[in-house]
Amino acid sequence: MKVTVVGAGAVGATCADNIARKELANELVLLDIKEGFAEGKAIDMMQTATLLGFDTKITGVTGDYSKTAGSDVVVITSGLPRKPGMTREELIGINAGIVKGVAENILKFSPEAIFIVISNPMDTMTYLALKSLGLPKNRIIGMGGTLDSSRFKFYLSQALNCNPNDLQGFVIGGHGDTTMIPLTRLATYQSLPVSNLLDKATLDKVAADTMVGGATLTGLIGTSAWYAPGAAGAALVEAILRDEKKLFTCCVSLEGEYGQEDICLGVPVIIGRSGWEKIIDFKLTDDEQAAFNKSADAVRNMNSVLAEMKLV
Repeated sequence: MKVTVVGAGAVGATCADNIARKELANELVLLDIKEGFAEGKAIDMMQTATLLGFDTKITGVTGDYSKTAGSDVVVITSGLPRKPGMTREELIGINAGIVKGVAENILKFSPEAIFIVISNPMDTMTYLALKSLGLPKNRIIGMGGTLDSSRFKFYLSQALNCNPNDLQGFVIGGHGDTTMIPLTRLATYQSLPVSNLLDKATLDKVAADTMVGGATLTGLIGTSAWYAPGAAGAALVEAILRDEKKLFTCCVSLEGEYGQEDICLGVPVIIGRSGWEKIIDFKLTDDEQAAFNKSADAVRNMNSVLAEMKLV
């Protein structure tokens, strides 16, 4: 198996590091436009191989897409990171051109690749990739909900003082501070609804903390997070290459599911060797569906910028 990670910054390098440590691929290519940057990161990671015991070959390249040829999965992290006070929406004008160019160049050399989009604003960048590449919809996956759900379980574990691995919880909707929807009603602790253990005020705070999870970290460290986003991207790569049939929340193309169409938005999907394989219907309540519709409206508003820029 061969994997390419585009963007050797903090998120891309962390994603690549996780992929290598788990030996998910025989060959891993790290690509960046900054001269020597990907090469240096690749050498640094390869020098951990004998210490960590992995055999994946990591190659760093500067702008040479031919080296990515034959990739089974491509993770796109390229673009500017979010700065303090900057919303994901404000990134759209800058990152749209970058992501479109990257995706089209990758496709020339890897026509069978499955694409995982991490670049922000993620929902809009996923929609851009879908429209630009003309690939079957199951081969375009936005990572956002996978990360948001992991953050949701972290905050739940803090409230319950429990191991986060004993929790199940999902965040649907857009990957934005005001568009994501933590499904507290469906969250469980070893099959027990967390609503049996936490009062409404606590659950509301967990949901609120989850929604601003990215902005909180941006304020604390001065840029976007990278450990959790990188790990989330690697988890999706693992589910694809190992055909795990695992349930994640991902941003995918909707054609009537959850009452929406012509949009890419976070919903529960099964991830396997062909990409995302089916959407799971969580049977939302009226309030949850209303929130999902509102989230879709906000994402469509961002997507309209792509049309104004003549990118779709």
